Amino acid sequence: MTSLRCIIVDDEPLALNLLQDYIHQTPFLELVARCSSGVEALNVFKNENVDLAFIDIQMPHLNGLELSRMMGDCLVIFTTAFEQYALEGFKVNAIDYLLKPFSYAEFLTAANKAQRQATLINASGSLGNSTLIPKNLVVKSDYKQQIINTSEIVYIEGIGDYIKIHLDTGVSVQTLMTLKTIEEELPENQFIRVHRSFIVNIQKVKTIERQRIIFDHVRIPVSDSYKDTFFRALGIK
Repeated sequence: MTSLRCIIVDDEPLALNLLQDYIHQTPFLELVARCSSGVEALNVFKNENVDLAFIDIQMPHLNGLELSRMMGDCLVIFTTAFEQYALEGFKVNAIDYLLKPFSYAEFLTAANKAQRQATLINASGSLGNSTLIPKNLVVKSDYKQQIINTSEIVYIEGIGDYIKIHLDTGVSVQTLMTLKTIEEELPENQFIRVHRSFIVNIQKVKTIERQRIIFDHVRIPVSDSYKDTFFRALGIK
């Protein structure tokens, strides 16, 4: 299990206390420092090795978005009471975005995402190795902006002018977009077209039977035009 050294940054003492309590409940997180300003946090970064930062966005002098751009390779989870900052947060490639007030379950879900990311980074040996690092997608669904980490996608289904993104949580997100458009946004080493109506996450493929990929009770056909590329990607001749 990858252990993460953490810092929490918030100008509200109650928010700092809550985050500190949540971190202490989480075995793979180690609290390095708690800071009440972005300037204070920068001084910590100069003297400590920090893997993950929980950062409030709206702070005086140096806000969370500005701070995150000065932290180098540190992973970031934003915590804020203002939903309108969500898209800005993901533009700086944040791991997740926690909207106050958030529960421990929500906190733990975000922390688990950070741990998975850190594990991939350690495996690649470098943050610059983008072939192993998932990215975030922002799609419109039900009049909301949905942020999806590509590592959570099992497969994507094309339904006319819409696509349905099936996640490993069992949830699916439908949005007005074509498979061709979403394919251009996905990490090409991680996702592959197997049918005119399906794209799959190679890392999620565990069982193939009679030229069909089995995900629980779902069977996805691998068409003849895509099968050679698909099996090569899996290392199967």
